[in-house]
Amino acid sequence: MTALPMFPLGSVLFPYTPLPLRVFEPRYLTLIGRILDEDDPRFGVVLIERGQEVGGGDQRRRIGTTARLVSISTGADALVAVAVGTERFSVDEWLADEPYPRAEVTPLPELDWNDQLTPMRTEAEAIVRRTLARAPEAPWDSGTELSDDPIAAAWQLAAIAPLGEYDRYALLQSATVGSLLRQIIDLTLEAELLWSDE
Repeated sequence: MTALPMFPLGSVLFPYTPLPLRVFEPRYLTLIGRILDEDDPRFGVVLIERGQEVGGGDQRRRIGTTARLVSISTGADALVAVAVGTERFSVDEWLADEPYPRAEVTPLPELDWNDQLTPMRTEAEAIVRRTLARAPEAPWDSGTELSDDPIAAAWQLAAIAPLGEYDRYALLQSATVGSLLRQIIDLTLEAELLWSDE
């Protein structure tokens, strides 16, 4: 187990994907200030199940992703930070929230790639890109580039798929690349059907 500073958010972070953050709450400014002193500044991101990002008192999901801080700049009224998701973890125990949230976490196993999954990955990418092109107000462009690494690309597909946060959390819990790709396909097709019925 490792004690990790935590940044609960209203959104899921996947491995190999960027996380832009606007940091203005005092406890998270303290968190960023503390980890900047480290050689490899990292913090954990978990999805808030109930409650708000600001002010505390939220209920948090158990599976999350470690984020590595890659850049920071100052805005007019906040710090602007960019981090990148690395490995997944499970929360074993929440520690005191002062001066900022922290938790004891255990890393989850990395997913293993099998070349037999290439057709499924190709299908998942085609469905996600097609749905993104039709999705109302999609946060990602249908031409978003993916990594050449198949594991990274699978997680990036999960990140750009136009899904709600609870579906994204289901993807984050995947135990194999095959189950991740299958869920990406199924959930994205369900989302596409919902839009076409509206």
